[in-house]
Amino acid sequence: MKLAVTQETWPIAGAFRIARGAKTQAHVVVAALSDGAHEGRGEAVPYARYGETIEGVVADIHSLTDEIRNGLDRIGLQSRLSPGAARNALDCAFWDLEAKRAGRRAWELAGLTRLAPVKTAYTISLDTPEKMAEAAAAASRRPLLKLKIGGPDDLTKVEAVRHAAPRTRLVVDANEALDLDALNRLAPDFARLGVKMIEQPLPAGEDEALTDYRGDVPLCADESLHSRAELDHCARLYHAVNIKLDKTGGLTEALALRAAARDKRLMVMAGCMVATSLSMAPALLIAQGAEVVDLDGALLLARDREPGLSITGSIIAPPSVELWG
Repeated sequence: MKLAVTQETWPIAGAFRIARGAKTQAHVVVAALSDGAHEGRGEAVPYARYGETIEGVVADIHSLTDEIRNGLDRIGLQSRLSPGAARNALDCAFWDLEAKRAGRRAWELAGLTRLAPVKTAYTISLDTPEKMAEAAAAASRRPLLKLKIGGPDDLTKVEAVRHAAPRTRLVVDANEALDLDALNRLAPDFARLGVKMIEQPLPAGEDEALTDYRGDVPLCADESLHSRAELDHCARLYHAVNIKLDKTGGLTEALALRAAARDKRLMVMAGCMVATSLSMAPALLIAQGAEVVDLDGALLLARDREPGLSITGSIIAPPSVELWG
């Protein structure tokens, strides 16, 4: 088995802003596995919030070159790398390769009878209330908008978006920017404005304070949840979990995490980093039946890879064989 690793940079349409900062480019790592007859690919996004760098992820993947040449498979991979971007790229490449070798689709190998199209959220980046309202108005026909917040005028921003998009569902994502007092103060107004979920309001590691959350809007764990290792902790504090392949370390763990979350009667959100369709495609398996789908990474780019996913409005169709799986 041969391994190839490449780094790619994709321009973002405008800028993507959250409470921690802004970026105008998406930097991804692509792992490709070839047996001479078939090739499988997986894409990952190294994330500085989790201590990852492009160079570090590439090095972690390359560290398994000899083991892959000598027969390391997807199951063996799970114990060779920790959850994160490096394992995600390789895990998704293994899934793609396995599907191509078997002449079947990846979702069939995962035990699904079909892969249905899904409706994705569309992200409104953190900005002034006026600019967020302008962006929301342009996207007001979409069924679900996800608003990035994290500042003293958060309520004004959500009110402005609601006025600009009066009929769409709203999810608010604080990216760890709130404290408990702010959350309890904002939650009643968010409920009044029709917000359906608040994502990661408090910093990871400080979310034990959520035992004193007094609001009615469901809370979703993101930065606090990577794999099944954190699930028991999050199940006590949150109503939903955001499953991202770059956090779980690939589709293998993500599928297991989804099943475990369902066993605990948690809602599931299928999430993503800003990346191309190659990152979104395997996440569509997690999106099946999810209460919230947030796989708009490719929609936020100025251009996507070819072939990419077929996206009509907010509806994402299953990937072609040429793309993945």
